[in-house]
Amino acid sequence: MSVRPFSKISAPLGGLLAAVGLVAVAALTTPDMTGRTRLNLEVLLALIWAIYVLQLIDTLIAQRARDVRDSLPAVAIDVLAVLVPLAAVLFVGTRDQSLYCAIWLLKPLRGSPFFRLMGRVLSKQARNLIGITSIFGIVLFGAALTAYLIERDVQPDTFGSIPQAMWWAVVTLSTTGYGDKIPQSFAGRVLAGLVMMCGIGIFALWAGVLATGFYEEVRRRDFVRNWQLVAAVPLFQRLGSAALVEIVRALRPRVVPAGAVICRKGETGDQMFFIVEGRVSIATPNPVELGAGSFFGEMALITGEPRSATVSAATEVSLLSLYSEDFQMLSSSNPEIAEIIRKTALERRGATPKA
Repeated sequence: MSVRPFSKISAPLGGLLAAVGLVAVAALTTPDMTGRTRLNLEVLLALIWAIYVLQLIDTLIAQRARDVRDSLPAVAIDVLAVLVPLAAVLFVGTRDQSLYCAIWLLKPLRGSPFFRLMGRVLSKQARNLIGITSIFGIVLFGAALTAYLIERDVQPDTFGSIPQAMWWAVVTLSTTGYGDKIPQSFAGRVLAGLVMMCGIGIFALWAGVLATGFYEEVRRRDFVRNWQLVAAVPLFQRLGSAALVEIVRALRPRVVPAGAVICRKGETGDQMFFIVEGRVSIATPNPVELGAGSFFGEMALITGEPRSATVSAATEVSLLSLYSEDFQMLSSSNPEIAEIIRKTALERRGATPKA
């Protein structure tokens, strides 16, 4: 019997299995649980583990050498999800065996695009993050050393050594403020205030670096996707890279489900549409369908007139939208494209365009 279907476990289903397993792990730590309930939970954990074994086997069978680098994190998570609980059964006491199933916390990361995105951000921003972390360590040790010198005679039990003062420095620098260790001297309290302000600044730097990294990565991903969509439109395939960059920045991707209305007759039009995939239906006396590579809605941009027909999605359709202000800029920088759009618009209207 083939185990291939187990490789098709979706990310939500894999996360659900992991969640069920972790709930069972938490329940097994309840001291007054009956023996029958405990046995049922242990059987449930064994069943989830068996599913993960089959998933791992199938993943390894289907794996090709050229794909190993791309799927290595997923394979590593699958291996850990199987081997860690197995090692616990073989080498750990019965009481704590189920706790090692907590490794399944990693399973939701297996197919998550967000965590792949976060991994790329951390990789690209590693130098900046390490630099900020170094500053954090320097301030942390300096705060602990200074607090030890100031408070060691006032509170020998609390600040009697640098390691003891280090806990206060961590709590203060992170602005958590548990209140279990408080400087008593005036100089110590001034130091605490300075350390808190340093902590706010350091965490703001961390947040700023990560936010910038996420923004740049998402923008790069969207740019690549939009480039692929624009390059698929026949009208743009003759353009050079510089012109394509301008168009990619001007066009906005949009996916419309089948049956949805894209624009209605009589509406004021502020954008035209290019079809990348799918088909649209134009409600005229003789209904017309347009497919990939076509465009519509251009009359509203050229003449300023209201929409002359209602357009709906005959199938799920992938569109690129061009707004009026972007159309004017595109017309200035790429008159060839603008002329083709105008010519097609006039032909559809039944007029003869001037050369």
